[in-house]
Amino acid sequence: QVQLVESGGGLVQPGGSLRLSCTGSGSIFRMYTMGWYRQAPGNQREWVARVSVRSMTYYADSVSGRFTISRDNAENTVYLQMDSLKPEDTAVYYCHTEGGPYWGQGTQVTVSS
Repeated sequence: QVQLVESGGGLVQPGGSLRLSCTGSGSIFRMYTMGWYRQAPGNQREWVARVSVRSMTYYADSVSGRFTISRDNAENTVYLQMDSLKPEDTAVYYCHTEGGPYWGQGTQVTVSS
């Protein structure tokens, strides 16, 4: 069993930055590729980024060049550094064990002036 807890969301002005964290319990965390997803009101949940067990990274076109995903397996934590934020980045952000069943509870990110 893996439990995922996200943190780091909040309100930020356009052009600002936030760093999200997702910490997992259980030793199997480090066996998973980890992904970040987001869901805006009225929209379906969409994939944002993923990092493999060996820290290979992949990004959705909408965030490429602005967001950076990373992981610290010793701390069972995956991060999402979000820079140059735009109002359209406003959503609830979730971490997920890719190929596995686990989701965090989500953290709200609001980009507004």
